Amino acid sequence: METRRPAVSAVSVGAAAVASGGWMDAHATFYGDETGAETMQGACGYGNLFEQGYGLDTTALSVALFSDGWSCGCCYEIQCHGDPHCKPGGAPVTVTATNLCPANYSKPYENWCNPSLKHFDLSKPMFLRLVTDFHVGIIPVQYRRVPCAKKGGIRIEMTGNQYWVGVLVFNVAGPGEVKALAVKGSKDGQWRNMKGNWGQIWDGDVQNLVGQGLSFRVVASDGRSVVLGAVVPASWTIGQSFEGKGQF
Repeated sequence: METRRPAVSAVSVGAAAVASGGWMDAHATFYGDETGAETMQGACGYGNLFEQGYGLDTTALSVALFSDGWSCGCCYEIQCHGDPHCKPGGAPVTVTATNLCPANYSKPYENWCNPSLKHFDLSKPMFLRLVTDFHVGIIPVQYRRVPCAKKGGIRIEMTGNQYWVGVLVFNVAGPGEVKALAVKGSKDGQWRNMKGNWGQIWDGDVQNLVGQGLSFRVVASDGRSVVLGAVVPASWTIGQSFEGKGQF
């Protein structure tokens, strides 16, 4: 688990996009069926999207939008635009980025997820809300970043195994993206900066804090921070998730 996401300026760009609210051109299709089973898990590190509050209101992003995982958790409003299969009077859909639509460099043409194309791989229920017939496949769309609306506080899940401990941050409102994360044990009281491993999975010295209650400082892509004090009890184990009292 030594893979690291490069530190990129995309997080600050994403925050600016939320504030600007302008519509931009892209394309969209869907993956999976009406149940959304194929949209679970994925490159952002999320698990059961129903249990984690995202449901089927999700999308995978092309490489250009995914930004090496820094866009995980951000929200988009998407509308079908300029295609005869657009649903008449259809309202836009609002989705959270939860996965990557990978590039296929062996097929440089007609692969919508290759750089530098902007493309959304929606869950099928979201795609059906935009079109009259899903057999159309790929449609032109307009999209814009919007603030994420989530229920409850930011949530933390302890992930990993006996050799490695990671932290998944999810259910983040506002910008949705997490730019930085720090952890503090209840015994030493020292903030320790964590590193992005992949998607929304972070790691650091957490394995040295076994047996301690944990607090987290979450920094969003717009620079705001929230401290989740004593959100994880000292009895924590791998696989447990906890809801903080703070939110953006």
